[in-house]
Amino acid sequence: MARNLYGGAELWHVANRWAADGRPIAKTARQMAQSLRLQARQTQSLTLTPQLMQSIKLLQLGHLQLAEFVEAELMRNPLLERDEKTDDEVSSPDDGEPAPMTDEAAPPDAYESGELNRSAETIAETMDTELAEVFPEQVGSDSGGGSWPERSGGSFDAGPVDLDQFVSARQTLPDHLTAQVALILRDPAERLIARHLIANLDEAGYLATDIDAIAEQLGAEPAAVEAVLAKVQGCEPVGVFARSVSECLAIQLAELDRLDPMMRALLDNLDLVAKHELGALGRAIGAQADDIEDMLGEIRRLDPRPGLAFEGEPVQAVVPDVFVRPGNDAGWLVELNSDILPRVLVNRAYYATVSKRARDAGEKRFLSDCLQSANWLTKSLDQRAQTVLKVSTEIVRQQDGFLSHGIAHLKPMTLRMVADAIEMHESTVSRVTANKYVATPRGMFELKYFFTTALGSTEGDETHSAEAVRHRIRQLIEAEDPRDVLSDDALAGALNREQGIEIARRTVAKYREAMRIPSSVVRRRHKRTAETVHNKEKA
Repeated sequence: MARNLYGGAELWHVANRWAADGRPIAKTARQMAQSLRLQARQTQSLTLTPQLMQSIKLLQLGHLQLAEFVEAELMRNPLLERDEKTDDEVSSPDDGEPAPMTDEAAPPDAYESGELNRSAETIAETMDTELAEVFPEQVGSDSGGGSWPERSGGSFDAGPVDLDQFVSARQTLPDHLTAQVALILRDPAERLIARHLIANLDEAGYLATDIDAIAEQLGAEPAAVEAVLAKVQGCEPVGVFARSVSECLAIQLAELDRLDPMMRALLDNLDLVAKHELGALGRAIGAQADDIEDMLGEIRRLDPRPGLAFEGEPVQAVVPDVFVRPGNDAGWLVELNSDILPRVLVNRAYYATVSKRARDAGEKRFLSDCLQSANWLTKSLDQRAQTVLKVSTEIVRQQDGFLSHGIAHLKPMTLRMVADAIEMHESTVSRVTANKYVATPRGMFELKYFFTTALGSTEGDETHSAEAVRHRIRQLIEAEDPRDVLSDDALAGALNREQGIEIARRTVAKYREAMRIPSSVVRRRHKRTAETVHNKEKA
């Protein structure tokens, strides 16, 4: 106690010390005590609970990811069950349809009645014919005492056959090459190097790693790796294990016995071929125009990406989330694709039964959490479906011109325009339109396709969609005369004259490059070459 009092007095003494200029260097103990308080305040704040965060996440999931999430919840939550009812089920008797047949009204099962539980010989004797005429596969194997397979272990309860179980797995490129390496190479060290080379191939069949790096990883000499590489480059498909496009084509030409010095020189100048500078190419390799055309014809028949024939992943078909069909009132009918919507139910009867048998507070808490989670999931799925339908309907309303007349009438639209119309936040609209597709009379489109920027017009307040402008640029380029190829300035001028679109030359160039359309110089050379080839073939 004395030490505590002394400590308090010492603190008071230190707190009341003054600096030389008369200012206190610290607050007094009384002031320090007055500054520390406990206060209760009432404030409002938005807290994202785990369930709310999960509900927001459901909005941006595609139908495949959503199906996986729901499947995981069905496995985890015992109170959730799948709704097996479909729209094609038989309606009730009140609708004029025949009532479903009950067990009492159903005819007796042929197997249960014992009609089918007879031996093959008995059936043949009843039909007054030979056993081989009825069951030829059982001649010699059925001695008269055999019978039909029992229901518990026979094929009557086998259910429908899953054809996917009988489909053979698609062979991958590594598997195909590994089988060939086992026949080509005998040395275990060379096989090890070959397996490492196979592991470093990309999907097109090219060697994506440097030889020195592979040798360093294996602790081998680069010359040994080069020797193994030269051996495995003879594997099928021809052209694999190449390190460049020219080497891939050279391997295939060597297999055809067409890799002469002139062809090798052409492969060394593939950059000139890509630019369609055939005159410079002829001067570089010392060949005439006819010889160059013949060599280019041979190259066009080769496969520059031989490994793509063994793509491992199958192509997934795009399934629409929303259907848009013409309505009866010259409008559009928007509906969800019910086939991909997950349907789950909360089994409240099971919850009532199990909750009565709960032995402790932990089991009751677990069941309560499961019930809350199940209720939340069903509500979130319903809310997600309504939100997707609401956003899609507004997009269709604003893009009526596109659906009626085509891409030239696609209007500029932003997330804010849709969000303001349906009174939602922009982030919600962005999540809803992610990974969602809509099937329209104009084709299948991603919902984000309809959101484009606006370009100004010389006709006042009218604006044009950037996607519509890109489409018009492509049309102009496809329709241009080979002898009068349009430059970027000419394209900008044509857009201004035809549709009053104010667009700069560099914007045209940006759109053209995004569509992977070469410049006017390259297009002019390409079209002249194609015209020359066409005239030669015609002659």
